[in-house]
Amino acid sequence: MIDIKNIQRIYFIGIGGIGMSALARYFKFHGRTVSGYDKTETVLTKQLAEEGIEIHYEDSVEKLDKTADVVVYTPAIPATQLQFQFYKENNFELLKRSDVLGLITAGSFNICVAGTHGKTTITTMIAHILRDSGYGCNAFLGGIAVNYESNFWSNERNVCVVEADEYDRSFLKLNPDIAVVTAMDADHLDIYGTAEAVESAFIDFTAKLKPEGILIHKQGLAKAASLHGSKKVIYGLDKSLADVRPVNITMNSGSYLFDVSGSGWQLQDVVLNMGGLHNVENITAAIAVAKELQIDDEEIRSAVESFKGVKRRFEYILKREDLVFVDDYAHHPEELRALITGAKGLFSNMRCILIFQPHLFSRTRDFADGFAESLDLADEVVVLPIYPARELPIEGVTSQLLIDKMKTSNKQLLEKESLLEWMNSMAGKRTNQGKTLLITAGAGDIDTLIEPIKQIIEK
Repeated sequence: MIDIKNIQRIYFIGIGGIGMSALARYFKFHGRTVSGYDKTETVLTKQLAEEGIEIHYEDSVEKLDKTADVVVYTPAIPATQLQFQFYKENNFELLKRSDVLGLITAGSFNICVAGTHGKTTITTMIAHILRDSGYGCNAFLGGIAVNYESNFWSNERNVCVVEADEYDRSFLKLNPDIAVVTAMDADHLDIYGTAEAVESAFIDFTAKLKPEGILIHKQGLAKAASLHGSKKVIYGLDKSLADVRPVNITMNSGSYLFDVSGSGWQLQDVVLNMGGLHNVENITAAIAVAKELQIDDEEIRSAVESFKGVKRRFEYILKREDLVFVDDYAHHPEELRALITGAKGLFSNMRCILIFQPHLFSRTRDFADGFAESLDLADEVVVLPIYPARELPIEGVTSQLLIDKMKTSNKQLLEKESLLEWMNSMAGKRTNQGKTLLITAGAGDIDTLIEPIKQIIEK
Protein backbone atom coordinates (compact mmCIF):
# COMPACT_ATOMS: atom_id res chain seq x y z
CA MET A 1 0.00 0.00 0.00
CA ILE A 2 1.23 3.49 -0.87
CA ASP A 3 2.66 5.72 1.88
CA ILE A 4 0.40 8.73 2.31
CA LYS A 5 3.47 10.97 2.65
CA ASN A 6 4.42 10.15 -0.95
CA ILE A 7 1.13 11.36 -2.43
CA GLN A 8 1.71 14.70 -4.16
CA ARG A 9 -1.00 14.61 -6.85
CA ILE A 10 -4.40 13.07 -6.18
CA TYR A 11 -7.46 12.76 -8.42
CA PHE A 12 -11.04 12.07 -7.27
CA ILE A 13 -13.74 10.39 -9.35
CA GLY A 14 -16.94 11.56 -7.66
CA ILE A 15 -15.32 14.48 -5.85
CA GLY A 16 -18.68 16.08 -5.05
CA GLY A 17 -19.72 13.31 -2.67
CA ILE A 18 -19.89 14.42 0.94
CA GLY A 19 -17.23 11.94 2.11
CA MET A 20 -15.04 12.35 -0.97
CA SER A 21 -15.03 16.14 -0.68
CA ALA A 22 -13.82 15.92 2.93
CA LEU A 23 -10.80 13.91 1.72
CA ALA A 24 -10.20 16.38 -1.11
CA ARG A 25 -10.15 19.19 1.45
CA TYR A 26 -7.74 17.22 3.63
CA PHE A 27 -5.17 16.84 0.83
CA LYS A 28 -5.64 20.45 -0.30
CA PHE A 29 -5.05 21.59 3.30
CA HIS A 30 -1.80 19.60 3.34
CA GLY A 31 -0.52 21.28 0.18
CA ARG A 32 -1.11 18.50 -2.38
CA THR A 33 -2.35 19.03 -5.93
CA VAL A 34 -6.02 18.01 -5.92
CA SER A 35 -8.42 17.71 -8.87
CA GLY A 36 -11.43 15.64 -9.76
CA TYR A 37 -14.59 14.83 -11.65
CA ASP A 38 -18.27 14.76 -10.82
CA LYS A 39 -21.26 14.35 -13.08
CA THR A 40 -23.07 17.51 -11.91
CA GLU A 41 -22.14 20.86 -10.45
CA THR A 42 -23.46 21.42 -6.93
CA VAL A 43 -23.08 23.98 -4.16
CA LEU A 44 -20.37 21.75 -2.68
CA THR A 45 -18.36 21.39 -5.89
CA LYS A 46 -18.54 25.16 -6.37
CA GLN A 47 -17.10 25.60 -2.88
CA LEU A 48 -14.28 23.16 -3.66
CA ALA A 49 -13.48 25.08 -6.85
CA GLU A 50 -13.39 28.34 -4.89
CA GLU A 51 -10.91 26.67 -2.52
CA GLY A 52 -8.54 26.04 -5.45
CA ILE A 53 -9.49 22.51 -6.50
CA GLU A 54 -9.85 21.93 -10.23
CA ILE A 55 -13.14 20.16 -11.06
CA HIS A 56 -14.79 19.23 -14.35
CA TYR A 57 -18.12 17.62 -15.18
CA GLU A 58 -17.40 15.69 -18.37
CA ASP A 59 -16.51 11.99 -18.26
CA SER A 60 -13.55 12.46 -20.56
CA VAL A 61 -10.10 10.92 -20.57
CA GLU A 62 -8.73 14.23 -21.87
CA LYS A 63 -9.82 16.03 -18.70
CA LEU A 64 -8.29 13.74 -16.08
CA ASP A 65 -4.89 14.02 -14.38
CA LYS A 66 -2.55 11.59 -16.14
CA THR A 67 0.24 12.22 -13.61
CA ALA A 68 -1.77 11.46 -10.46
CA ASP A 69 0.01 9.44 -7.77
CA VAL A 70 -3.32 8.14 -6.48
CA VAL A 71 -6.86 8.00 -7.86
CA VAL A 72 -9.71 7.87 -5.35
CA TYR A 73 -13.10 6.66 -6.54
CA THR A 74 -16.54 6.25 -5.06
CA PRO A 75 -18.11 2.77 -5.19
CA ALA A 76 -21.26 4.45 -6.53
CA ILE A 77 -19.71 5.03 -9.99
CA PRO A 78 -20.46 2.46 -12.70
CA ALA A 79 -17.63 0.17 -13.84
CA THR A 80 -18.13 1.56 -17.36
CA GLN A 81 -17.11 5.07 -16.31
CA LEU A 82 -14.48 6.15 -18.86
CA GLN A 83 -12.03 7.77 -16.45
CA PHE A 84 -12.17 4.82 -14.08
CA GLN A 85 -11.52 2.45 -16.98
CA PHE A 86 -8.53 4.52 -18.15
CA TYR A 87 -6.90 4.54 -14.74
CA LYS A 88 -7.55 0.83 -14.24
CA GLU A 89 -6.19 -0.20 -17.66
CA ASN A 90 -3.06 1.91 -17.13
CA ASN A 91 -2.32 0.47 -13.67
CA PHE A 92 -2.75 3.64 -11.63
CA GLU A 93 -3.02 3.32 -7.83
CA LEU A 94 -6.81 3.10 -7.44
CA LEU A 95 -8.23 3.44 -3.93
CA LYS A 96 -11.71 3.66 -2.47
CA ARG A 97 -12.51 6.49 -0.07
CA SER A 98 -12.39 3.99 2.81
CA ASP A 99 -8.86 2.92 1.84
CA VAL A 100 -7.66 6.53 2.00
CA LEU A 101 -9.36 7.13 5.35
CA GLY A 102 -7.61 4.02 6.61
CA LEU A 103 -4.25 5.44 5.47
CA ILE A 104 -4.88 8.83 7.05
CA THR A 105 -5.97 7.42 10.40
CA ALA A 106 -3.37 4.61 10.61
CA GLY A 107 -1.27 6.50 13.18
CA SER A 108 -3.86 8.63 14.98
CA PHE A 109 -6.22 8.37 17.95
CA ASN A 110 -9.55 7.70 16.27
CA ILE A 111 -13.12 8.35 17.34
CA CYS A 112 -15.26 6.53 14.78
CA VAL A 113 -19.05 6.86 14.66
CA ALA A 114 -21.07 4.15 12.92
CA GLY A 115 -24.75 3.38 12.59
CA THR A 116 -27.56 3.15 10.08
CA HIS A 117 -29.08 6.34 11.54
CA GLY A 118 -27.68 9.33 13.40
CA LYS A 119 -24.00 8.89 12.63
CA THR A 120 -23.57 12.16 10.70
CA THR A 121 -25.17 14.23 13.46
CA ILE A 122 -23.26 12.53 16.30
CA THR A 123 -19.93 12.70 14.42
CA THR A 124 -20.45 16.43 13.87
CA MET A 125 -21.50 16.98 17.48
CA ILE A 126 -18.38 15.22 18.80
CA ALA A 127 -16.07 17.08 16.42
CA HIS A 128 -17.68 20.41 17.35
CA ILE A 129 -17.30 19.77 21.09
CA LEU A 130 -13.63 18.88 20.60
CA ARG A 131 -13.03 21.96 18.44
CA ASP A 132 -15.07 24.45 20.46
CA SER A 133 -13.59 23.30 23.78
CA GLY A 134 -10.04 23.69 22.49
CA TYR A 135 -9.32 19.96 22.78
CA GLY A 136 -8.73 19.82 19.01
CA CYS A 137 -9.29 17.21 16.32
CA ASN A 138 -9.20 16.44 12.62
CA ALA A 139 -12.78 15.98 11.43
CA PHE A 140 -14.05 13.91 8.48
CA LEU A 141 -17.81 14.40 8.39
CA GLY A 142 -20.65 13.05 6.27
CA GLY A 143 -22.50 16.37 6.38
CA ILE A 144 -21.86 20.11 6.46
CA ALA A 145 -21.46 21.49 10.00
CA VAL A 146 -23.47 24.71 10.09
CA ASN A 147 -21.05 26.27 12.60
CA TYR A 148 -18.16 26.04 10.14
CA GLU A 149 -19.86 25.54 6.72
CA SER A 150 -17.55 22.59 6.12
CA ASN A 151 -17.30 18.80 6.39
CA PHE A 152 -13.57 18.85 7.21
CA TRP A 153 -11.18 20.65 9.47
CA SER A 154 -7.66 20.01 10.67
CA ASN A 155 -5.76 20.46 13.90
CA GLU A 156 -2.22 19.74 15.09
CA ARG A 157 -3.59 17.31 17.68
CA ASN A 158 -3.29 13.77 16.34
CA VAL A 159 -6.95 12.92 16.96
CA CYS A 160 -9.40 12.08 14.17
CA VAL A 161 -13.19 12.14 14.40
CA VAL A 162 -14.49 10.04 11.52
CA GLU A 163 -17.92 9.13 10.24
CA ALA A 164 -17.68 5.36 9.77
CA ASP A 165 -19.84 4.41 6.78
CA GLU A 166 -21.35 0.92 6.66
CA TYR A 167 -22.09 1.15 2.92
CA ASP A 168 -19.85 -1.27 0.99
CA ARG A 169 -18.43 -2.31 4.42
CA SER A 170 -16.18 0.77 4.28
CA PHE A 171 -15.96 1.11 8.06
CA LEU A 172 -13.99 -2.12 8.34
CA LYS A 173 -10.92 -0.22 7.07
CA LEU A 174 -10.82 1.84 10.28
CA ASN A 175 -9.19 1.14 13.66
CA PRO A 176 -11.06 3.04 16.39
CA ASP A 177 -9.86 3.95 19.86
CA ILE A 178 -13.42 4.97 20.66
CA ALA A 179 -16.25 3.48 18.57
CA VAL A 180 -19.82 4.75 18.69
CA VAL A 181 -22.63 2.59 17.31
CA THR A 182 -25.97 4.36 16.95
CA ALA A 183 -28.16 1.78 15.18
CA MET A 184 -27.87 -1.56 13.40
CA ASP A 185 -31.16 -1.64 11.50
CA ALA A 186 -31.44 -3.35 8.13
CA ASP A 187 -30.32 -1.06 5.30
CA HIS A 188 -28.23 -1.29 2.12
CA LEU A 189 -29.71 -4.71 1.46
CA ASP A 190 -28.50 -4.34 -2.13
CA ILE A 191 -25.03 -4.76 -0.59
CA TYR A 192 -25.67 -7.01 2.42
CA GLY A 193 -28.62 -9.15 1.35
CA THR A 194 -30.03 -9.73 4.85
CA ALA A 195 -30.54 -7.90 8.12
CA GLU A 196 -28.34 -10.48 9.82
CA ALA A 197 -25.45 -9.64 7.50
CA VAL A 198 -25.81 -5.95 8.42
CA GLU A 199 -25.62 -6.83 12.12
CA SER A 200 -22.57 -9.05 11.53
CA ALA A 201 -20.78 -6.17 9.80
CA PHE A 202 -21.32 -3.94 12.83
CA ILE A 203 -20.00 -6.66 15.11
CA ASP A 204 -16.93 -6.89 12.86
CA PHE A 205 -16.56 -3.09 13.04
CA THR A 206 -16.39 -3.16 16.85
CA ALA A 207 -13.83 -5.98 16.59
CA LYS A 208 -11.57 -3.40 14.89
CA LEU A 209 -11.33 -1.49 18.19
CA LYS A 210 -7.79 -1.21 19.51
CA PRO A 211 -7.00 -3.42 22.57
CA GLU A 212 -7.95 -0.77 25.14
CA GLY A 213 -10.75 0.59 22.97
CA ILE A 214 -14.03 1.96 24.30
CA LEU A 215 -17.41 1.11 22.77
CA ILE A 216 -20.26 3.57 23.27
CA HIS A 217 -23.53 2.21 21.87
CA LYS A 218 -27.21 3.02 21.93
CA GLN A 219 -29.50 1.10 24.24
CA GLY A 220 -31.52 -1.79 22.85
CA LEU A 221 -29.32 -2.73 19.89
CA ALA A 222 -29.87 -6.18 18.45
CA LYS A 223 -26.83 -8.39 19.09
CA ALA A 224 -25.49 -5.84 21.61
CA ALA A 225 -23.99 -8.66 23.65
CA SER A 226 -21.87 -9.68 20.63
CA LEU A 227 -20.31 -6.23 20.19
CA HIS A 228 -16.64 -5.89 21.15
CA GLY A 229 -14.87 -3.37 23.40
CA SER A 230 -12.73 -3.57 26.52
CA LYS A 231 -15.08 -0.99 28.06
CA LYS A 232 -18.72 -0.59 27.06
CA VAL A 233 -20.90 2.45 27.72
CA ILE A 234 -24.61 2.41 26.82
CA TYR A 235 -26.43 5.67 26.05
CA GLY A 236 -30.12 6.36 25.52
CA LEU A 237 -33.33 7.81 26.89
CA ASP A 238 -34.31 4.87 29.12
CA LYS A 239 -32.76 5.15 32.58
CA SER A 240 -33.23 1.42 33.20
CA LEU A 241 -31.11 0.49 30.15
CA ALA A 242 -28.59 3.32 29.68
CA ASP A 243 -25.40 4.18 31.58
CA VAL A 244 -25.48 7.73 30.18
CA ARG A 245 -28.89 9.35 29.71
CA PRO A 246 -30.64 12.73 29.52
CA VAL A 247 -32.95 13.53 32.42
CA ASN A 248 -35.26 16.40 33.44
CA ILE A 249 -35.94 17.28 29.79
CA THR A 250 -37.99 20.41 29.07
CA MET A 251 -38.81 22.06 25.74
CA ASN A 252 -38.87 25.74 24.85
CA SER A 253 -39.41 27.20 21.35
CA GLY A 254 -37.73 24.37 19.51
CA SER A 255 -34.83 23.98 21.98
CA TYR A 256 -34.25 21.55 24.85
CA LEU A 257 -32.98 22.04 28.42
CA PHE A 258 -31.90 18.93 30.30
CA ASP A 259 -29.28 17.27 32.50
CA VAL A 260 -27.12 14.31 31.49
CA SER A 261 -26.56 11.58 34.07
CA GLY A 262 -23.66 9.12 33.86
CA SER A 263 -21.97 6.58 36.11
CA GLY A 264 -20.76 8.72 39.00
CA TRP A 265 -21.28 12.10 37.28
CA GLN A 266 -23.97 14.52 36.19
CA LEU A 267 -23.79 17.39 33.72
CA GLN A 268 -26.51 19.92 34.53
CA ASP A 269 -28.30 22.63 32.55
CA VAL A 270 -27.43 21.44 29.04
CA VAL A 271 -29.07 23.51 26.29
CA LEU A 272 -29.47 22.04 22.80
CA ASN A 273 -30.73 24.48 20.18
CA MET A 274 -31.75 21.73 17.77
CA GLY A 275 -35.12 20.09 17.23
CA GLY A 276 -36.12 16.47 17.74
CA LEU A 277 -35.93 14.32 20.86
CA HIS A 278 -33.69 11.93 18.92
CA ASN A 279 -31.13 14.74 18.82
CA VAL A 280 -31.19 14.96 22.61
CA GLU A 281 -30.24 11.29 22.50
CA ASN A 282 -27.58 12.00 19.86
CA ILE A 283 -25.93 14.77 21.90
CA THR A 284 -25.95 12.42 24.90
CA ALA A 285 -23.70 10.06 22.92
CA ALA A 286 -21.40 12.96 22.02
CA ILE A 287 -21.26 14.06 25.67
CA ALA A 288 -20.38 10.48 26.68
CA VAL A 289 -17.37 10.66 24.33
CA ALA A 290 -16.34 14.06 25.71
CA LYS A 291 -16.49 12.74 29.27
CA GLU A 292 -14.28 9.77 28.31
CA LEU A 293 -11.77 12.35 26.99
CA GLN A 294 -12.04 14.23 30.32
CA ILE A 295 -13.10 17.50 28.72
CA ASP A 296 -14.19 20.08 31.31
CA ASP A 297 -17.92 20.17 32.07
CA GLU A 298 -18.31 23.89 31.44
CA GLU A 299 -16.55 23.57 28.09
CA ILE A 300 -18.87 20.71 27.10
CA ARG A 301 -21.93 22.70 28.15
CA SER A 302 -20.80 25.79 26.25
CA ALA A 303 -20.01 23.78 23.11
CA VAL A 304 -23.39 22.05 23.10
CA GLU A 305 -25.26 25.33 23.47
CA SER A 306 -23.30 26.86 20.56
CA PHE A 307 -23.91 23.88 18.26
CA LYS A 308 -25.93 25.03 15.23
CA GLY A 309 -26.56 21.61 13.75
CA VAL A 310 -25.83 19.87 10.47
CA LYS A 311 -27.24 20.88 7.13
CA ARG A 312 -30.25 18.72 6.26
CA ARG A 313 -30.43 17.19 9.75
CA PHE A 314 -33.52 18.69 11.38
CA GLU A 315 -32.46 21.97 9.82
CA TYR A 316 -34.75 24.93 10.43
CA ILE A 317 -35.34 26.69 7.10
CA LEU A 318 -38.03 28.99 8.52
CA LYS A 319 -39.19 29.33 12.10
CA ARG A 320 -42.18 31.59 12.68
CA GLU A 321 -45.11 31.64 15.08
CA ASP A 322 -47.51 30.51 12.36
CA LEU A 323 -45.21 28.29 10.29
CA VAL A 324 -42.12 26.15 10.86
CA PHE A 325 -40.24 24.67 7.87
CA VAL A 326 -37.80 21.84 8.64
CA ASP A 327 -35.59 19.98 6.16
CA ASP A 328 -34.06 16.58 6.91
CA TYR A 329 -32.02 13.86 5.21
CA ALA A 330 -34.27 11.05 6.54
CA HIS A 331 -34.44 8.24 3.98
CA HIS A 332 -35.16 5.12 6.07
CA PRO A 333 -38.47 4.28 7.83
CA GLU A 334 -36.94 4.56 11.31
CA GLU A 335 -35.36 7.93 10.48
CA LEU A 336 -38.72 9.19 9.20
CA ARG A 337 -40.43 7.94 12.35
CA ALA A 338 -37.95 9.77 14.60
CA LEU A 339 -38.16 12.91 12.47
CA ILE A 340 -41.97 13.14 12.40
CA THR A 341 -42.55 12.19 16.04
CA GLY A 342 -39.78 14.53 17.19
CA ALA A 343 -41.10 17.45 15.14
CA LYS A 344 -44.71 16.90 16.20
CA GLY A 345 -43.60 16.65 19.82
CA LEU A 346 -41.93 20.05 19.59
CA PHE A 347 -44.74 21.71 17.61
CA SER A 348 -47.80 19.83 18.81
CA ASN A 349 -50.13 22.74 18.04
CA MET A 350 -49.27 22.68 14.32
CA ARG A 351 -50.61 20.65 11.40
CA CYS A 352 -47.75 18.50 10.02
CA ILE A 353 -47.34 18.39 6.24
CA LEU A 354 -44.57 16.09 5.00
CA ILE A 355 -42.99 16.12 1.52
CA PHE A 356 -40.97 12.94 1.03
CA GLN A 357 -38.69 11.80 -1.79
CA PRO A 358 -37.90 8.05 -1.61
CA HIS A 359 -34.24 7.17 -2.26
CA LEU A 360 -33.35 4.03 -4.26
CA PHE A 361 -35.74 1.54 -5.85
CA SER A 362 -34.30 -1.31 -3.77
CA ARG A 363 -34.76 0.53 -0.45
CA THR A 364 -38.32 1.48 -1.38
CA ARG A 365 -39.09 -2.15 -2.25
CA ASP A 366 -37.39 -3.63 0.82
CA PHE A 367 -39.02 -1.29 3.37
CA ALA A 368 -42.31 -0.32 1.70
CA ASP A 369 -44.47 -1.35 4.68
CA GLY A 370 -42.22 0.51 7.13
CA PHE A 371 -42.21 3.65 4.99
CA ALA A 372 -46.03 3.61 4.79
CA GLU A 373 -46.35 3.27 8.59
CA SER A 374 -43.95 6.15 9.21
CA LEU A 375 -45.50 8.41 6.58
CA ASP A 376 -48.93 7.85 8.14
CA LEU A 377 -47.68 9.69 11.25
CA ALA A 378 -47.92 13.02 9.39
CA ASP A 379 -51.24 14.83 8.98
CA GLU A 380 -50.76 15.25 5.24
CA VAL A 381 -48.21 13.66 2.91
CA VAL A 382 -46.86 14.43 -0.55
CA VAL A 383 -44.64 11.74 -2.06
CA LEU A 384 -42.28 12.55 -4.94
CA PRO A 385 -41.00 10.03 -7.52
CA ILE A 386 -38.17 7.76 -6.37
CA TYR A 387 -34.67 9.22 -6.69
CA PRO A 388 -32.73 6.39 -8.41
CA ALA A 389 -29.15 7.38 -7.47
CA ARG A 390 -26.96 4.51 -8.65
CA GLU A 391 -29.82 2.14 -9.53
CA LEU A 392 -31.86 1.18 -12.59
CA PRO A 393 -35.66 0.95 -12.22
CA ILE A 394 -37.19 -2.18 -10.69
CA GLU A 395 -40.46 -3.37 -12.22
CA GLY A 396 -43.44 -2.57 -10.04
CA VAL A 397 -41.47 -0.36 -7.65
CA THR A 398 -42.62 3.26 -7.76
CA SER A 399 -43.72 5.85 -5.24
CA GLN A 400 -47.30 4.73 -5.90
CA LEU A 401 -46.41 1.56 -3.99
CA LEU A 402 -46.04 3.65 -0.82
CA ILE A 403 -49.18 5.66 -1.51
CA ASP A 404 -51.19 2.45 -1.89
CA LYS A 405 -49.90 1.04 1.40
CA MET A 406 -50.57 4.20 3.44
CA LYS A 407 -53.77 4.33 5.54
CA THR A 408 -54.24 8.10 5.65
CA SER A 409 -56.51 9.69 3.06
CA ASN A 410 -54.48 12.92 3.03
CA LYS A 411 -51.83 11.76 0.56
CA GLN A 412 -50.83 12.41 -3.03
CA LEU A 413 -48.08 11.66 -5.52
CA LEU A 414 -46.62 14.70 -7.30
CA GLU A 415 -43.77 15.40 -9.71
CA LYS A 416 -41.31 18.05 -8.51
CA GLU A 417 -42.68 20.64 -10.95
CA SER A 418 -46.26 19.97 -9.82
CA LEU A 419 -45.19 20.23 -6.19
CA LEU A 420 -44.24 23.88 -6.58
CA GLU A 421 -47.60 24.60 -8.25
CA TRP A 422 -49.31 22.85 -5.33
CA MET A 423 -47.25 24.87 -2.85
CA ASN A 424 -48.34 28.08 -4.55
CA SER A 425 -51.99 27.06 -4.26
CA MET A 426 -51.47 26.04 -0.64
CA ALA A 427 -49.84 29.37 0.19
CA GLY A 428 -52.93 31.16 -1.09
CA LYS A 429 -55.16 29.17 1.29
CA ARG A 430 -52.94 29.36 4.37
CA THR A 431 -55.01 31.92 6.24
CA ASN A 432 -57.71 29.25 6.69
CA GLN A 433 -55.41 26.43 7.75
CA GLY A 434 -53.95 27.54 11.09
CA LYS A 435 -50.38 26.89 12.16
CA THR A 436 -48.31 24.67 9.86
CA LEU A 437 -45.27 22.44 10.37
CA LEU A 438 -43.81 21.73 6.92
CA ILE A 439 -41.14 19.03 6.56
CA THR A 440 -39.13 18.07 3.49
CA ALA A 441 -37.29 14.75 3.76
CA GLY A 442 -35.13 12.50 1.61
CA ALA A 443 -31.57 11.75 0.52
CA GLY A 444 -31.91 12.49 -3.20
CA ASP A 445 -32.14 15.92 -4.82
CA ILE A 446 -35.13 17.16 -2.83
CA ASP A 447 -32.76 19.75 -1.35
CA THR A 448 -32.93 21.63 -4.69
CA LEU A 449 -36.58 22.40 -3.85
CA ILE A 450 -35.89 23.98 -0.46
CA GLU A 451 -35.14 27.47 -1.73
CA PRO A 452 -38.09 27.59 -4.19
CA ILE A 453 -40.45 26.37 -1.44
CA LYS A 454 -39.04 28.93 0.98
CA GLN A 455 -39.57 31.71 -1.56
CA ILE A 456 -43.18 30.66 -2.11
CA ILE A 457 -43.84 30.67 1.64
CA GLU A 458 -42.18 34.07 2.15
CA LYS A 459 -44.30 35.62 -0.60
